Amino acid sequence: MTNVMVLGLLLKYGPMSGYEIQQKMQSAKTDKWAYVQPASIYHALRKLDKDELVSLQSLEQTGNRSKAIYSVTSKGKHEFDRMLVDSFKKTSVVFPTPLYTVLTFIDEAPKENIIQALEVQQQAIRNIYDEMKAGQKEKEAYSEIPKNVLMIFENIYDQCEIQLQFIERLKQDLLSELSSPDSDS
Repeated sequence: MTNVMVLGLLLKYGPMSGYEIQQKMQSAKTDKWAYVQPASIYHALRKLDKDELVSLQSLEQTGNRSKAIYSVTSKGKHEFDRMLVDSFKKTSVVFPTPLYTVLTFIDEAPKENIIQALEVQQQAIRNIYDEMKAGQKEKEAYSEIPKNVLMIFENIYDQCEIQLQFIERLKQDLLSELSSPDSDS
């Protein structure tokens, strides 16, 4: 998805450097849900350049540093369109695999420890939720948020809420097992 993100940002905002792409992603909080690392942006730019999907527009010198500014080629625009449509075809359901894996073996660890670990996970999810809410408010303060971006925020909130509800149910189940007279933990 890094190539889609890089091409998309270059098409949407015009020619930019890798650093500017990184800044756009961080300001929009896409680094939280797209899982694009800064180093992968530069790797993608090199590969996209090699594949003639982007081209080096200019090399700006500031002090001892040089900044490569890239733009999308017409071949890159066509490839972006293809990648975009292909991506819309892919399923976007993501299962919390680490949680499901350990849940399979829940009876093998002390329930008290599991409850504490679940509370840590709940707090981490709440932190993500709060950070995304703050990012949305920040974005709303300086511009109107497009409908498609609002839909992304709403879906992230829904996903967080679903996971928090699941973890809470799991915790309550463990707590009830601990308090039952025939508990063997």
